[in-house]
Amino acid sequence: MIVSPTFELESSLAAPVAGIDEAGRGPWAGPVVAAAVILDRDNIPPGLRDSKTLTEKRREMIAKDIYACAIVGVGVASVDEIDEINILQATFLAMARAEVSLSIQPKTCIVDGSQKPQLKAPTQMIVKGDAKSLSIAAASIIAKTTRDQMMRDLALEHPHYAWEKNKGYGAPAHREGLEAFGVTPHHRKSFAPIHNMLCADS
Repeated sequence: MIVSPTFELESSLAAPVAGIDEAGRGPWAGPVVAAAVILDRDNIPPGLRDSKTLTEKRREMIAKDIYACAIVGVGVASVDEIDEINILQATFLAMARAEVSLSIQPKTCIVDGSQKPQLKAPTQMIVKGDAKSLSIAAASIIAKTTRDQMMRDLALEHPHYAWEKNKGYGAPAHREGLEAFGVTPHHRKSFAPIHNMLCADS
């Protein structure tokens, strides 16, 4: 059974409240992307819920609805930044960039997860927040759809890894591409599978 998120948490906090979530912590290639969303409680897109419970087509449709009626900020941390400061710190960096890219400064940020980023506004961590909070669910959809499009664009430049399908995760087609064509500048060299491949080739 799919649990529908609500606006209950946001209603108890100092407004405006920004929900923040990320996409792309686990893949072997591509950036990590975070989104911050401030919803209008009187104009919430129908069908809004955790991005992982939606089809790709449905996510894209709801993302357009979110942009039409909410305040949205997006932050990205590059592969180079992931390799330099590690994926957790790069995720925090993307979240901070998403917050400051909002057109208004939130009074409160609610963030999916248990590890707290350094943000400008007072911040609450919400475990499984994308299933509990409509604002975090909206952020999860924006982060996911934004990153998916970035990976589709990168797949046009590097067609041998099937990034348009696997989005940079270690799927069989991605592994086969690495074995046949090697590591690209978009691979995370600090991640063990890529690091081990580079060490084996050196």
